[in-house]
Amino acid sequence: MKINSIKNLKNLAGKKVLLRVDYNVPLEGKKIKDDFRIKASYDTINYLQEKGAKIILVSHLGRAKGKVDSSNSLKPVFLYLKENLSSDLKFISEHDPKKAKKETDNLKEGEIAMIENVRFNKGELTDDKKFSKELANLAEIYVNDAFSVCHRKQASVSGVKEYLPSYAGFLIEKEVEALNKVVNPKKPLVAIMGGAKISTKAPLIFNLHDKADNILIGGALATVFFKTLGYEVGNSFCENEVDDSILEKMKNKKYLKKIILPIDVVVQNKKGIVRQCVPESVKKNESILDIGPETIGLFAKHIKEANTLIWNGPMGKFEEHSFRQGSLSIARSIASRAKGPSFGVLGGGETIEVIKMTKMSEYIDFISTAGGAMLSFLGGKELPGLNKIVSY
Repeated sequence: MKINSIKNLKNLAGKKVLLRVDYNVPLEGKKIKDDFRIKASYDTINYLQEKGAKIILVSHLGRAKGKVDSSNSLKPVFLYLKENLSSDLKFISEHDPKKAKKETDNLKEGEIAMIENVRFNKGELTDDKKFSKELANLAEIYVNDAFSVCHRKQASVSGVKEYLPSYAGFLIEKEVEALNKVVNPKKPLVAIMGGAKISTKAPLIFNLHDKADNILIGGALATVFFKTLGYEVGNSFCENEVDDSILEKMKNKKYLKKIILPIDVVVQNKKGIVRQCVPESVKKNESILDIGPETIGLFAKHIKEANTLIWNGPMGKFEEHSFRQGSLSIARSIASRAKGPSFGVLGGGETIEVIKMTKMSEYIDFISTAGGAMLSFLGGKELPGLNKIVSY
């Protein structure tokens, strides 16, 4: 694997660098609720600044769909960066690259400018060539450090690379190198998969099948398996529109040999009564909301045997105190094994929330900033954002 890193650039002094970051962070009013993704970009920004580059930050925020939406302005992120990263930072309220160019042309060495939400432009979402070229005209070099959007075919992620020499930032280097250790694992490899939608997780589950020794399934993913196997799932959340090819694999004994499903679950009925039961005895008026204590013990046993661990997705409705024990227990099991006997990687917003609840994030070898991109990478899909900067 070869990564065209920014370390390969010999002379950055005075060069304008278009740096794609991912500052799509949760806000509470105008305050940043979680700065994990922002801080993940600091190494690359500091390096470029120290080398005398003129840095133009490009990002998106929220679900802007090609039109201006003040609730998705990057101004709160700018104010956070100005206070916590660098005072040599200015905000360009223009989202149109042609209109922003005058201000970016006036940057001095080591200065940083952030342009407004790139997804305010329709051309970003459609990977429009004209818009890609307009973005490229802002700079002399393109650096991608937004791994979490690398599965998107969009102008600032893939299109701009057609017009500028392109490099990977330090975050992308770390992400690719860490995830590559899962693709080429030290055995045994154990994958822990939870969350809501089997349609997004299936490619990873079945792609890892030949490499993984066991795949532990929890959350609503397990509910789909139960339903496919003919169990009653009651009022549980269960993705209904699942591709037939996925359903066939879920019934295939070849795959089921390595897939470990919960042996007990925690359910709640419409009256709020909670109980533990085996999956086969869930009633029509009940919802599966967590894995049970027997399953926690079973999963912990497999985790303790692993030399490589990958985790994506909670084991239940962790947002509610009564149903977070499964997710917290799995998080603690992984943290106790990682950074020692095993190499442990996790990713996805909800997964990160869970590990933070345990206050054990520091014991995980690598926490990915990505959810969908991580799944795509490990699922064997081509990531448009990595083309031309990573080769295998």
